[in-house]
Amino acid sequence: MTNHKITPCLWFDGQAEEAANFYTSIFKDSKIGTISRYGKEGFEIHGQKEGTVLTVEFQINGQPFTALNGGPVFKFNEAVSFQVFCDTQEEIDSYWSKLTADGGEESQCGWLKDKFGVSWQVSPNIISELMSDPSKSERVMKVLLLMKKIDIEILILA
Repeated sequence: MTNHKITPCLWFDGQAEEAANFYTSIFKDSKIGTISRYGKEGFEIHGQKEGTVLTVEFQINGQPFTALNGGPVFKFNEAVSFQVFCDTQEEIDSYWSKLTADGGEESQCGWLKDKFGVSWQVSPNIISELMSDPSKSERVMKVLLLMKKIDIEILILA
């Protein structure tokens, strides 16, 4: 699973395996790969019980990721997000409801945080076309700024 030159590594505080299972349950072409565990070595530094999950390699939509149980030191924020481009409103609705389930939070313009605090943008593929059309871009932006979950039909009619 490490054939790609860039693989995002997501830092969790004990939820790496749970998160990997959550993401792979949502996206097609997804799978769990290698799971590594903490050993006795380095306990004085990492403080993790031997056998605790250290990393989980996984893929979603064919994109490799690593989930790391690094502890409580770092938290996710909106400075980094993952974009999910959709062809239909049905896809947007499905990803939106699954990613916001169990404590996720809706935000503006197609942005959300999942239950782990990871930020996602669930957007229609048509949005770049609409935003690049000088005759529509202002109206599309005005409507888009009022949305949380994006509604393709409203954007097209703007």
